This record gives sequence, structure tokens and C-alpha cells, in this order.
Amino acid sequence: MTSVPTARPRRLRLTPGLRALSRETRLSPEQFIFPMFVHEGQGDTEISTMPGVLRHSIASAVDKAREAQSLGIRSVILFGIPDEKDEVGTQAYAEEGVVQRATRAIKAALPEMVVIADTCLCEYTSHGHCGHLHEVSGHWTVDNDPTLDLLAQTAVSQARAGADIIAPSAMMDGQVAAIRAALDAAGFAHIPVMSYAVKYASAYYGPFREAAGSAPSKGDRASYQMDPTGGYREALREARLDAEQGADYLMVKPALAYLDVMRTVRDAFDLPMVAYNVSGEYSLVKAAANLGYMDERRTVLETLTGMVRAGADAIITYHALDAARWLKEA
Repeated sequence: MTSVPTARPRRLRLTPGLRALSRETRLSPEQFIFPMFVHEGQGDTEISTMPGVLRHSIASAVDKAREAQSLGIRSVILFGIPDEKDEVGTQAYAEEGVVQRATRAIKAALPEMVVIADTCLCEYTSHGHCGHLHEVSGHWTVDNDPTLDLLAQTAVSQARAGADIIAPSAMMDGQVAAIRAALDAAGFAHIPVMSYAVKYASAYYGPFREAAGSAPSKGDRASYQMDPTGGYREALREARLDAEQGADYLMVKPALAYLDVMRTVRDAFDLPMVAYNVSGEYSLVKAAANLGYMDERRTVLETLTGMVRAGADAIITYHALDAARWLKEA
């Protein structure tokens, strides 16, 4: 005689209401950070490698931020595309730089929107690297310590423009400490730092580099971004150093291929955790959905839920507007 089970997990799965009542991982538009590329021209331009993502004018960025807010999204992160680039990324820390002007415009129109400023130089340098470029033992890399001064200048100019959070992404040793000291000295002790603490030299960044025009003209970023095979010790060390230097948030980038790393960092630190659902992850889903291979809505929401389950408190995602609409429809 077949024994009848007394424990029946399926009881809690029978209806949508029962599934919602017992749900452990919850996804909300408030967890999303909407990334926007802002250029200095008029109108929007399409990004061929990221269907549905645009380079916005400043006016368009304000409109898009307003749309995001209407969907329940409370945060945006800005990436600037300047008209002019040079060896040291001058436009990154110019008072009238494109991110600075976009920040002022968004905050004037939407005071409650949290504006996060990506703090790096790669979009602003003529060589596409994240700071002062020099050659060491036949390899091109970024000269760490002079770059810290430029990142600190950039952070202060972004805070002065009204940015609510400074997000350094250059992966320079000591960047959080340099930025924290500069912000405090300039009267911005209240401005938090969202550190790209665990950032890998990843193939998943390809579409972003086309979008921002930031592909390195020589060498690569493997000498300062993390090796994908580096393991947990390196990730924990990077996160610990940034936490000790005053980071208020820790980020893992990319997210999808590094969910195990995110969980490890989450378990080791009590700071808020941010996942960056990067351009390549976005484009893979878009391409498969456009070919009819996958259900875009289900795939995106499942992917974002997995990031929250791995420990993310917030997610930077190009899917933000679509995902927020889908959640409202659910």
C-alpha cells in the first residue's frame, strides 16, 4: 500500500494568493536603480547593442526619470557621454559637465528622485581607461595614485551639482578613502558612497562600452578590475577594504555570473548590497526574446528575483521600467 505523505509543500503553491502569502523573496520597483546614458546633444540616439536603451539629452533624461518615478522607481544612476575627451578626463569633473548638468536638471524637476552619479573617467578619457594611463613592464595600465585625485575632484563636483550618492567604479586602490576625505572636506559628509567594491574584468560589459564610447584604445582593464577566476578571498578583501574606508553601500558587478560571490559578500558584511545587472546580461535576454527563444517578462523577473535571493537590497538594471510595469500588472 502506498503511504500517504503528511508533509505536502504543494499545499502552499495551489493558487496565486497562497503563493504570495508564503513568498520569501519579494521584488519591488523601489529596489530598482534605473541607469541612464546622458549626452550633450539634442534628442535621443539608439544604442544598437542594447535594444530599447537610448542615449538621452538632458531634457529627455528628466522626462525618463519622471516616467521611472511614476512607476515607483526612486533612484537613477547617470553615465555621461561628453562631446570632448582628453587624456585625463577633464569633463568628468567639470562644473558644467554633462552629468553635473543632468543632475541639476533632474533634482530641480524631481526633488525626491535619488540621483546616483557614476564616478569614473573611462567615458571621458581619449584612451578609454579609468584614469592616468602609463606603461609598466610593457603593459598599459592606470597610474593609481594620481587617478585618486581626479576621482576625488569628480566626486566633489557631482555632489556640488546635487547628486545624492557618489558611486566610484574605477577600481583604484584607495578610491573610497580618497573620495570620502574629499567629500568631507568640501562639506559633503552627509553624501553616501556606493562602492563598486567587487567589479570583475568581464565580457558582459561589451554593450555598455558601445553605448558609452568607452572601449580602451590600447590594453585592457584586467590590470585593475578583478580576475573572474579570483575566487572569494579576493572579493572579500576588496569589500573589506572599501568598508573600512567608509563605503556606505557595496556592489557586485556583474551580477548574474557572480551570484555566489554576492551571497558570500552579503553574509560577511552588514552594509546594503547592490547588484549591477549589466549591459551584456540585458542584451542576452533581449536578443533571445526578440528571436522568440524565451519569454522576456518571465525571464527578467526570475533573474531579478534571483539577485534579491542572493542578497541584493537594490539592483541597477536596464530592465527597470519594464520590470516595474510588469510588477504593477501582477
